[in-house]
Amino acid sequence: MLTLRTVAVSALILSFGATGAFAQDLPFPFNLFSGPQATQAPAANAGNVAIAVQPTRTLVDDPTGAPKGVVTVDSKTKYLYLSLGDGKALRYGVGVGREGFSWSGHVHIARRAEWPDWTPPEVMLKRRPDLPHYMAGGIGNPLGARALYLFNGQGDTGFRIHGTNEPDTIGQAVSSGCIRMLNVDVEDLYTRVKVGTQVNVI
Repeated sequence: MLTLRTVAVSALILSFGATGAFAQDLPFPFNLFSGPQATQAPAANAGNVAIAVQPTRTLVDDPTGAPKGVVTVDSKTKYLYLSLGDGKALRYGVGVGREGFSWSGHVHIARRAEWPDWTPPEVMLKRRPDLPHYMAGGIGNPLGARALYLFNGQGDTGFRIHGTNEPDTIGQAVSSGCIRMLNVDVEDLYTRVKVGTQVNVI
């Protein structure tokens, strides 16, 4: 028998969507639209909405031939590989620089940050005057959950491997040169690399 309580609970679920443990039990792709990210943003950003997504990390035969511990970004296929040795690698889907902003080279990780803040460079602000001059770390920040700062022999390249608040851009060439990953993927990669890790962008 339907009761007033049953009707109220049903209406609440229909209005706001499934959350919590129930949402985690939903099959892919329905769980894309409910539940939190794997790691929560700082409390100051708790009012923002995060979208739970499936990680792209896959253990594959290593196509790069790179030594163990080296990161390779294949801009053409839009995959990032972390070489594990013994012919194996972890592969992640990434987003890369759009036409006119793609690049290649040998760099290294010089800094790591969790829930990084973001200060757009002047050249970007000239192209996009609508952007804020500073944004604190959090779910709404375009750098996402983690950032790996890429340097070369001349210093900071200005490019990062970072998370994103636009998960639908993974697999696309839409950035200003940074390598973007799903938050859940960059959180995983972050635990596997360190300052000094070599990164080859091809």
